[in-house]
Amino acid sequence: MLDTQAQLEIIYRGTEDVLVRDELIKKLERGQPLRIKAGFDPTAADLHLGHTVLINKLRQFQDLGHHVMFLIGDFTSLIGDPTGKNETRMPLTAEQVAENAKTYADQVFKILDPDKTEVCYNSSWVDQLTPADMIRLLAQQTVARMLERDDFSKRYKEGRPISLHEFAYPLMQGYDSVAMRADVELGGTDQTFNLLMGRELQKDAGQEPQIVLTMPILEGLDGVKKMSKSLGNYIGLNDDPGDMYGKLLGISDDLMWRYYELLSFKSIEEIQALRQAGNPQAAKVELAREIITRFHDADAAERAARAAGNKFKAGDIPDEMPELTIEVEGDVPLMVLLREAQLAASSSEARQRIQQGAARIDGDAQTDPKFLCKKGSTHVYQCGKKKFARVSLA
Repeated sequence: MLDTQAQLEIIYRGTEDVLVRDELIKKLERGQPLRIKAGFDPTAADLHLGHTVLINKLRQFQDLGHHVMFLIGDFTSLIGDPTGKNETRMPLTAEQVAENAKTYADQVFKILDPDKTEVCYNSSWVDQLTPADMIRLLAQQTVARMLERDDFSKRYKEGRPISLHEFAYPLMQGYDSVAMRADVELGGTDQTFNLLMGRELQKDAGQEPQIVLTMPILEGLDGVKKMSKSLGNYIGLNDDPGDMYGKLLGISDDLMWRYYELLSFKSIEEIQALRQAGNPQAAKVELAREIITRFHDADAAERAARAAGNKFKAGDIPDEMPELTIEVEGDVPLMVLLREAQLAASSSEARQRIQQGAARIDGDAQTDPKFLCKKGSTHVYQCGKKKFARVSLA
C-alpha cells in the first residue's frame, strides 16, 4: 500500500468533507485495508453519471488496496429515503426493488473490480431483527435529534406530515454500518446526517466509529440542478453511445471542467494540460471518449464521434425546425437573438458558443457576438450542433 500521505492526496481529490480527518489518518497509518462502504437504494433500474461520483471514489479506494463494500439497500428502498424531500415518498413494492436491484451489479462493475468488491444487501441482516430489536434500535435516538435534520425540521415547521417510518431511515442506514463494521462510509453532501448516524450507532455498539467522507452532488446537463432521471438532465450508464456523445458535447465549458474533476480518471496534471491548451471543444471530445469507453468500449466511442461528425456537418440545415417571430425595436446583437430564440440559455452562453465558432446564420459561421441581425430579416440561426430556428425579426 502507498504511504499515508500519498493515499490522502488521492482520497481528498474531489471530496467535499472528511469527518474526522485525524481519525482517518490514524486508520491509514495502521497499514491495514479499511472496510469502505457506500450504499445505493435501487429506486430506479438504471444508474446515471451522478451516481458514479461515489463509485469512482470507491474504485480509488480499491486501487489503494482497501476492501470495498457496495451496499444495495433493498430493505431501505421499501422505506424510501426522505433526504431532501418536502413530503413523504411513495414506497416501492418488494417486486419493484428486486427488479431494479438486478441491474445494479452489472452497471457498477463497469467501474469497480468485481474480484475486489463485496456486494451486500441490507435485507440480509435487517430481516434477522426481531420486533424487540427494532424497538431497541429506535430507542437509541430521540425525536428532537431527528428534527435536527433540515428537511424534517422544515416540514415540521410548515405543518407538512412526517410519517414515523421516515424517522427509521437514518437509523437503518446507520445500522448498516454496524452490521458491516465499516471503517469509512461514502455519501453525497445531502447524506451527512444519515452518515453521522452510523458513527453514533457504532459507538453505541462498542465499535470504532466510521469516517464520513462526503462527495459533491453532480449537476445535471443544465448545469444547475442535481442530475436526476426525473428532471431529464441525466446521462444514464446504459445510454446509447451516440446519445452520450451528443449530451456531453452540448454541456457548457464550466460544467465540462466540473465533470472532469468528478468523473474523469485522468490525473490532475493531464486535466490542467487540457485547460492550458485553450480548446474547450477538443476537451469535451476527450471527455466524451473517456466516458463512453468506460461504459461501452473504445470502438463505441470512436463510432459515436464519427456518427456525430457525419450527422452535423458544418453548414447543414435540417428540413424541419421551430419558426419564430420576435418583435424588436431595431437591429439585435446575435448573442441576444440566440438567447431570445431559446437557442442559448443566456447571453453569456450565446457569446461563448459564438466565439467557439458554434453559431451559424444560414449555414455560415459567425464569430462576432455583437454582429447585428437586421430588423425585418428572416434567417436560419444555429447554436451548437443540434439547435436550429428560423427567426423573423419584426
